[in-house]
Amino acid sequence: MTMETLPESLLGAVRSGQLIPVIGADTLKNVTDPQGQPMPADSDSLIMALNQGRAMSPKLMYEFSRAAMNIELKRGRKAVTRFLDNLYRDTTWSISPVHQQLASMHLDYIIDMNRDTQLQLLWQDTPHILVVGVARISGASERYRVFHYNGSQYLATQASWLDTTLPVLFKPVGTPLPESLYIASDADYVDYLTELMGGFGMPTFLKKKRLGRQYLLLGLRLDRDTPRMLLSDIAYGAGQPAGWACLPNATANEEKYLQRKGFVILPMTHEQCLAALQEAMLPSYV
Repeated sequence: MTMETLPESLLGAVRSGQLIPVIGADTLKNVTDPQGQPMPADSDSLIMALNQGRAMSPKLMYEFSRAAMNIELKRGRKAVTRFLDNLYRDTTWSISPVHQQLASMHLDYIIDMNRDTQLQLLWQDTPHILVVGVARISGASERYRVFHYNGSQYLATQASWLDTTLPVLFKPVGTPLPESLYIASDADYVDYLTELMGGFGMPTFLKKKRLGRQYLLLGLRLDRDTPRMLLSDIAYGAGQPAGWACLPNATANEEKYLQRKGFVILPMTHEQCLAALQEAMLPSYV
């Protein structure tokens, strides 16, 4: 794979600082625990882990949020939070090469559609802003929390007090660090997406930061409504093209959605895309 594989427009977006990576579950495929067991990352593996290794009914297996809603109704919302904490906070995982490559590129904005802490650990020496999606909270219309990482710890803060020149990590569906905040069940998604569409799912500085920007989708499948709805609202106001999707085997539904939203499909894996990007941009990052 060489840099000639990539469109010049994509390389130009990287060079100009316009590119925003959006990473999905497939970027975690090679992450393992100390026993060599893979991290449950995609919807099916998450459902199986949530249900003690057993499959659920076909209706619930359709998407993790449905299965999480079922567990929440039976055992309470805290049961889902405990599962996610144990998975992402209390288990030691290997570091993904994809995340290492992204961290080495010194980008100003990364959107992480997963709930793991890989990028947070890789940025533990880098002051940054963390924006986390939240749902079903009372007393405020905002559906996000903002933290400033000062190089040693996260401090909860208000968006209006931030140094917005710092790099931003946006985790719309949650993380266990510094607090256990997750968008997981159907009820969570309904609340968060409703407020995201209404303008309350992202701080104002991020809504300004995204205007005219272009996105690189890495390991993000778009064959379900939930990720499509998230991406549509998060990437509102994108440039032309809106971005590029690394999908070697895009489904008809994915192709239709991406074309409608102005994305160019690159028939390559996210690993191939990042390798080609690093080859093209290496002088900038060494």
